[in-house]
Amino acid sequence: MYFFRKKDPSRPHSFNLKVMHVINATAIILFLLAILYKIVEYLFFK
Repeated sequence: MYFFRKKDPSRPHSFNLKVMHVINATAIILFLLAILYKIVEYLFFK
């Protein structure tokens, strides 16, 4: 139940955790864009 727990107000906010989330989101978006590019390239520039 890790993903569905409520926010704990007494927990400290970590800058490092926020940076990690931004980097992960950027990596996922770039990966999806690269996959999309490869699919388009395969379909239209064969």
